[in-house]
Amino acid sequence: MKLGFAKMTGAGNDFIVIDDRGNAIGEDARELARELCRRRVSVGADGLILLVPSARCDFRMRYFNADGSEADMCGNGGRCAARYAVINSIAAARLSFETNAGIIHAEAHNDRVKIELPSPQAIEMNITLAADDTPLLLHFINTGVPHVVTFVSTVEKVQVREQGKALRFHPRFQPAGANVNFAAVDGPAQLSVRTYERGVEDETLACGTGAVASALIASALGSVVSPVQVITRGGETLTVYYDNATYPFGRVYLEGAVRVVCSGEIWEEAYQ
Repeated sequence: MKLGFAKMTGAGNDFIVIDDRGNAIGEDARELARELCRRRVSVGADGLILLVPSARCDFRMRYFNADGSEADMCGNGGRCAARYAVINSIAAARLSFETNAGIIHAEAHNDRVKIELPSPQAIEMNITLAADDTPLLLHFINTGVPHVVTFVSTVEKVQVREQGKALRFHPRFQPAGANVNFAAVDGPAQLSVRTYERGVEDETLACGTGAVASALIASALGSVVSPVQVITRGGETLTVYYDNATYPFGRVYLEGAVRVVCSGEIWEEAYQ
């Protein structure tokens, strides 16, 4: 079976996006994600996004990490799904879609996409843990998926893979684990962020929910004010907006560019 798809990127996060409103994939989604997201031997991506039917919204987004695990939400993936829906006449420029983390409202105007994220939950400040034998001061928040944030003087010298992996699998955050963000405050409304993403099990060029988590924690510490410009590892900028400087933060938004790389058909050889 050949599958129609689009390859899309949001600030460096790349995704395979498939319209599965006809339920052609169904229960094979996890294995399909593992196969298709393999780089060099298949399409390659950080994750797989399926658009499936919704009784309440324009569609429901199911998001699968490259390892096949299903996540409740993906910020940059949600922005890609919104633009895909508009391009393919599934939804209008103002739209809403379901996720396991709740309903997401979005606006897509050409390549600029802005989404409203679920209300942040479970904030916990000032946790001290060791990562790769280095003690770190951490902060935890769930912005649709769980995130740890730690602040550094510069992101350039951080051992993201080593320290990120140690914290991602730390017993303190089990069983779900957590994404790990290393953030530097560059100014009163600007951060640089590098992220180790669970499910990819490596650093990615960007993480939307991680950018939001870092901005909100920095705001709670009095380091930045909204809107916050977040410079990703890939060099692109995401903008985070929020109503209140401290928890609860009120309405929270993520905005940035989304690019369509290519579209076409995936042959069975790519996932066998």
